[in-house]
Amino acid sequence: MSTKQQLTEDMKAAMRGGDKHKLGVVRLILAAIKQREVDERIELDDAQVLAVLEKMVKQRKDSISQYEAAAREDLAEVERAEMAVIETYLPAKLDDAELDALIEAAIAETGASSARDMGKVVGVVKAKAAGRADMSVASARIKARLAG
Repeated sequence: MSTKQQLTEDMKAAMRGGDKHKLGVVRLILAAIKQREVDERIELDDAQVLAVLEKMVKQRKDSISQYEAAAREDLAEVERAEMAVIETYLPAKLDDAELDALIEAAIAETGASSARDMGKVVGVVKAKAAGRADMSVASARIKARLAG
């Protein structure tokens, strides 16, 4: 079952079960997917749906940090709850050892030797990690690895 089909089934289940919070978040996800499909006039596949979900998580993280800076813990908590539901549709995250191994393999694959080659390595890691790693963390590790 594709991610879009799973989202639709979960929306129906949330309606039947009366889970208003999950229903609202799933509707937000489906609306974001539909918006991108309409904007680009395409049918999104699972990889593209995954990109939409990652973007939504990143937006929630940014909002949380801004709400915390403004001492609005109530709003930050709402964003955390939404982010938790969105993350259930993302694949399991890579642990530190797996991410380091992936970075090493990408460096070997691209023949990178300095910080100038960072773009090539990030591209390979991003393709192989596909939603399983926070790319800001991965980029920092790649930069540190290539610098030293």
